[in-house]
Amino acid sequence: MKQTAKQIVRLSMVFAVALIAFATLSVQSASAATKTIKELKIYFVPSKQPDQIVTATKPLKGLLKAQLKKQGYNVKNVDIKVGTSYEAAGEALTSGTADVGFIPGGTYVMYEDGVQVLLTATRAGLNKDFTSAAKWNDGKATEPTKKQAATYRSLFIAGPSAKGQELAKKINAGKKLTWKDLNSAKWGLSSTTSSAGYIYPSLWLNKNYKKTVTDLSNTVQVDSYGSGMARLASGQIDILPVYADARRDFADAWTKDYKQSKSIWAETNVIGVSQPIYNDTISVSKKSKIMTKKFKSALSKSFIKLAKTKEGKKVIAIYSHEGYVKAKSSNYDGERAAQKVLKESTK
Repeated sequence: MKQTAKQIVRLSMVFAVALIAFATLSVQSASAATKTIKELKIYFVPSKQPDQIVTATKPLKGLLKAQLKKQGYNVKNVDIKVGTSYEAAGEALTSGTADVGFIPGGTYVMYEDGVQVLLTATRAGLNKDFTSAAKWNDGKATEPTKKQAATYRSLFIAGPSAKGQELAKKINAGKKLTWKDLNSAKWGLSSTTSSAGYIYPSLWLNKNYKKTVTDLSNTVQVDSYGSGMARLASGQIDILPVYADARRDFADAWTKDYKQSKSIWAETNVIGVSQPIYNDTISVSKKSKIMTKKFKSALSKSFIKLAKTKEGKKVIAIYSHEGYVKAKSSNYDGERAAQKVLKESTK
């Protein structure tokens, strides 16, 4: 019995030592599993005023670092920049000088040789989603719904200028605009890779008139929807293609900053509506050295979880994003078709 007792004590000691060793190894393994990334560079497109984007996204640095740490990545610094244009953001991702980009589907498709799409943004659906332009023009504000949507439309907004009102009157009377009607107006167009501001308007013009925006006689490029809305309000342009419904984001500025006497809903009308467009993307650079398969997975999970937090929702609201879902490259086939039309029109 005494010998057996000694053996039991020895076995207990061996077991205890083994547990301590296992615990030590586990701590070491966990430490080794946490990978350190010196810097994560994120680019945003200037779909709104750059200073507004910089201010709104400042908290993203800490929020994203915290989420990535839960996924096993210790990111030392998150650098956020707003590209001078949509193309600048696409080129930064393609060259590898940016790791992550908040870019529209059109920008992704144009630069897909060097860019991979990870996530598609979701937004609150709207109480208006008509293919008929006149149905948008009830003089009432477009309102969000509780239902999330992964697609939106491009709306061609006619402003308070004489020409804008002339075209709106024709639409609201149930008449179809002619190419001459459209070509006689002054258009404000966004970057060539902007889905709502350039690409899908071209697809719409091609479908209905066998033309594209390159055939329009009188166009000016706007560097952001904000500056475009300001020009629309002042009468410098007659038509501005925007995402549906951008007027919600500029309703206050319309009377306060642009000094219009009536509301944006009273002074503007929709004269054209595009087919559905898949929402903006969170895409990554194929040349980025830190974009391993595991890190891309961690990044996707981090953005999805971040968007579900109160603080995260405030940050992504600058782009009217409310959440994210995993993206498929095929979701953006509509963009590819539109860009094909554009390429053929320039031959």
